[in-house]
Formats: sequence, C-alpha cells, structure tokens
Amino acid sequence: QVQLVESGGGLVQPGGSLRLSCAASGSIFSINAMGWYRQAPGKQRELVAGITAGGNTNYADSVKGRFTISRDNAKNTVYLQMNSLKPEDTAVYYCNADIVSIGHWGNYAYWGQGTQVTVSS
Repeated sequence: QVQLVESGGGLVQPGGSLRLSCAASGSIFSINAMGWYRQAPGKQRELVAGITAGGNTNYADSVKGRFTISRDNAKNTVYLQMNSLKPEDTAVYYCNADIVSIGHWGNYAYWGQGTQVTVSS
C-alpha cells in the first residue's frame, strides 16, 4: 500500500514562512504529478501548486510569487515553501500524488492526512 505523510504545518505570524513536506512510502513504482491543495472552513478545496514529473510547476494566482513547490524524487517527497504568509492562507493543506503502485493496475491519486497552517498575529 501507498501512504503520504505530511509535516511542517503550524502557527506563524503574517509575513512569516513555513515549509511543508509530504513523503510517499510503500509499494511505489513511479510518481507522476504531485501537488498541494488547501481547504479553509466553509470553503471548497482548491489547488495551491502542482508539479509534474518533469518539474513543470503551476500555482494558484493567490500564491504566485510567494509559494514554491519542489520535489525530491530520490526521497519520494514534495515540498511547499510558503513565504510572506497572509491570514487568508490559513487552511488545512493536503498533498496529493498521482502514483503507479506495485500490485496496482494503473495510476491512482493518493492524499495526505492534511496539516493545519494558521497565519495570525
């Protein structure tokens, strides 16, 4: 089985920074695209940033210039560096990975457990 474990969330002041990590483990054959989503109470889950296996990235307009997504294929890990954080960035952040698993037919989207990010004075 495949599991995604997130870490790095917490409470920061506006203008501060956090670095989220999401490590995939298990019977992994290959990992395609990876990404970060977030969901605030009462709001829809939205894509924050995505990165392809080839390193192409895309970002939500609200985080462009402030957030950077990256990946370490040797560690099966995706990161989200968040700078210049704003209160409106407060949400539960979920990582996602499109993975081809050993013993699994075709690719499948896996989700992390979520990590809380709170930006407040």
